[in-house]
Amino acid sequence: MINRTVAQLRLQNQFSLHLVAVARDGGRLRQRLHEIRFRAGDVLLLQGDESELAESLSTLGCLPLASRNLTLGQPRLLLVSLAIFATAILAMLLDLLPAAVALSTAALISLLVGVLPLREGYQAIDGPVIVLLGAMIPVGEALESSGGAALIAEAMLAWGSDWPVVVTLVVLFLLAMVLSNIVNNAAAALLMAPIAASLASGFDTSVDPFLMVVAVSASCAFLTPIGHQSNTLVMGPGGYRFSDYWRLGLPLSLVALSVSVPLILLVWPL
Repeated sequence: MINRTVAQLRLQNQFSLHLVAVARDGGRLRQRLHEIRFRAGDVLLLQGDESELAESLSTLGCLPLASRNLTLGQPRLLLVSLAIFATAILAMLLDLLPAAVALSTAALISLLVGVLPLREGYQAIDGPVIVLLGAMIPVGEALESSGGAALIAEAMLAWGSDWPVVVTLVVLFLLAMVLSNIVNNAAAALLMAPIAASLASGFDTSVDPFLMVVAVSASCAFLTPIGHQSNTLVMGPGGYRFSDYWRLGLPLSLVALSVSVPLILLVWPL
């Protein structure tokens, strides 16, 4: 395969293999797949018939990587899955069930009807995130009960006493967004929520827009590969560097800021 292309190897016609992606030394390949000449050490993502895959790889001289339980779902149950979660969202919109109950019930029903096998559902539970959230809840409560949240809020009020409330919301958005790029987004929301509530109390306004700003901004973890597990997962296969995240994430974060704050104030006025 070395120094040859897909067409020269006749991967599809002779081996019934489709080349999906190529990774090379963590770098970025700018050629199209059919133009790439393979080198020793390339990591290939190939699609083919499972019964013939081992023989084809052996003939080509490829070394299979460790098996991974990757699936593309079950198309036959796609409509069932969509119907279950559409019902859950409808129950939330009509105030029939709280969000946590509606979505948890939808996930449970999905497991029971076989949309996702029970074993895979159990394996999908992210233990470290659950432990992190369990640890951060008392930290957030301690920040509020110890007066730390009020102290930070008073400092922000004193610093921005001459500012409009909208400017304070923008600053709150930026603080929560930066924090969510360092720690887990849910943990960032838990830490910033008491501060937001104290700010709303200090301005003598509704707490809703302050909490919604925290909820949205804590989800804007676009600046670093460690802000969210999805960012980390694509770093290696995509050949991304740390600087690639903020170069795309910074404009995206500014768009989220410019769109979110006006809409939050429109839906949840002060």
